[in-house]
Amino acid sequence: MVDTSVVIAGAGALRSASLHPQTESGAFLLRWIEQGNFQWLYTEEILNEYKETLKRFHARPEIIGRFINLIREEGVSVRIRKSASISPDPGDDPFCTCAELGNASFLVTLNLRDFPQEKVTAKVIRPGEELPPLRMRRSARR
Repeated sequence: MVDTSVVIAGAGALRSASLHPQTESGAFLLRWIEQGNFQWLYTEEILNEYKETLKRFHARPEIIGRFINLIREEGVSVRIRKSASISPDPGDDPFCTCAELGNASFLVTLNLRDFPQEKVTAKVIRPGEELPPLRMRRSARR
């Protein structure tokens, strides 16, 4: 599970896979693009947030489209009916709920305080941290 803060901080790495990322977030995104080292969980609401936020940060439309399409092709869609109230920031509840219902092993963010470890099963980590061992994924609950 990947918070929008990581996508924004790593957006420079999305311009070209040949670039050497300048941030931990960029390196994290490139590792996923090149190695597919975890399953990217998403909901339509989360993809819409990524798109809108990248637009606000003036990412080129073709970059946004390629990135979102890659997540759709390589990621795992989690269907949720209603987000639980988990985060101190209600805007982050869809990420917490997606992580819980998708049985995420980790949730990567730059805003640790918005993802209280005691309220989510997934290990909350920063982009530069080692990925925890992946749990066997069970079907996403609906």
